[in-house]
Amino acid sequence: MTAVLIIVGLLALLLLRVPVAFAMGGLGVFLLWIYPLPLNAVPQRLFGTMDSFELLAVPMFLLMSNVLLKGRVGGDLYAAVQCWVGHWPGGLGIATVLSCGLFSAISGSSVATAATIGTVAVPEMTERGYERSYVFGLLAAGGTLGILIPPSIPLILYGVITETSITDLFLAGIGPGLFLCLAFVVYGFARAKIRGDAGQVPRAGWPERRRATLMALPTVVLAGAIIGSIYLGIATPSESAAVGFVLALILTTAMGRMTFDLLQQAVYDAMKTTAMIFLIVAGAKVFSYAITIYRIPQDITAMLTAGISDAGLFVLAVGIVLLVIGLFLESLSMLLIMVPVLYPSLAAIGIDPIWFGIFFVVLIETALITPPVGMNLFVIQGVGKADLAEVARGAFPFVAILLATAVLLWFWKGLALWIPHGV
Repeated sequence: MTAVLIIVGLLALLLLRVPVAFAMGGLGVFLLWIYPLPLNAVPQRLFGTMDSFELLAVPMFLLMSNVLLKGRVGGDLYAAVQCWVGHWPGGLGIATVLSCGLFSAISGSSVATAATIGTVAVPEMTERGYERSYVFGLLAAGGTLGILIPPSIPLILYGVITETSITDLFLAGIGPGLFLCLAFVVYGFARAKIRGDAGQVPRAGWPERRRATLMALPTVVLAGAIIGSIYLGIATPSESAAVGFVLALILTTAMGRMTFDLLQQAVYDAMKTTAMIFLIVAGAKVFSYAITIYRIPQDITAMLTAGISDAGLFVLAVGIVLLVIGLFLESLSMLLIMVPVLYPSLAAIGIDPIWFGIFFVVLIETALITPPVGMNLFVIQGVGKADLAEVARGAFPFVAILLATAVLLWFWKGLALWIPHGV
C-alpha cells in the first residue's frame, strides 16, 4: 500500500507540472521527514551524488557537442556522406541516417544530434521533393542514435546509478547502435524503391568527394580518438570527454568557425543542460534513498521474483511499463526513476545488468519519438517549423523498428553482449 501511495504521489506531482527534479526531490524529503530521519542526510546524499568523477563526463560531452554544433561540423558530415550515397535510391535519407550515426559517436546526445543534422538535412530533403512527414520522422529517429551509439549520456548515468562499468556499457551499445543505423538505412532504401525515388541527386565526381571527405575527416578522426581512447584503456570516459572538448575547440577555431561569442553561447547552453541533468540526478538520488528506506525496491523485487520467475515475462512487463510511462516522462526522468527500482530485481531473475542497460536505452529511444512528450519530436518540430502531428506521423515506422530491435535484443543477446563479453 505504501508503494502505491508513493507512486500515486509522484504521478500527481508530475501531472501538476512540478519539474521532475523537484517532484522527486521534494517527495523524497517529505518521505524522509515523516519516517522520521534526520534531514541532514539529504545534503549528504546530494553532495555524494555530485562528487562523482564519472559524472564529470556529462558536462564535458555536452560542452564538446555544443562547440561542434556552433562550429557547424554537422554540415560537413552531411555533405561528405551525401557525396558518397546521395545518388542511391533514397540517398538523401540514407545520408541523413549515416550523418546522425557519425555525429552520435561524438555528441552522446539525441537532442544535439537531431538539431545539428536536422538544420542541414530538412531544407535539403524537402527541396528535393521528399515527403515532409518522412523527413521529420527520419531525423527524429536518427537523433535517437545519439543515446545508444557511444559515447552516451544516459549510459553514463545508468553506469553511475548501478555501479556497472561505463566502458562495458559503451561497448555493448555499439552492436545495437550500428544495427539500428542499418535498419533505418534499409527502410529508407526500401521505401524509395517501392514508392519511387524522390530527390535523387546526381552522382558526385571524385574531386567533389575528395574535397567533402577532407572537410569532414577531422571530425571523424575526433570521434575515433574519443571512442578509441576509452576502449584501449588510454583514458576514462571523463578524461576522453575533456580531451574531446579541447580538440573540438581547436578544430572549430582552426576552421575559422569559432568566435568568443559562439564559445560563450556553447558554454551557456551546455551549462543549462548540465544543470537540468544534475538537478534531476540529485532529486532522483534523494527519492531513491527515501524509497530504499521504505523498502520499496526490496518489496517490488520480492513481488516480481515471487510472481514473475521467468526472465522473459519480467522483461515484457518492464517493456510495457516503460512504453506507457514514456508517453508522459522524458528519457532521463524515466531512467532515474525506474532504474533504482528495477535494478535490484535483475540478479534474482538472472538478467545481465549490461544487457538490461542497452535494452532500457532502446526503449528510452522509443519514448523520444512518441507523443505527447517525445523530446526529439519537439526538436524537429522547431527545426522544421512543422506541426507536431506531422512529425509524429513520420516517426511511427521508426517506432516499429525500435520495438522490433528491443524484441531482437531479447532473442539475440549477443547483439549487445558479444563485444564486451564475447557472448
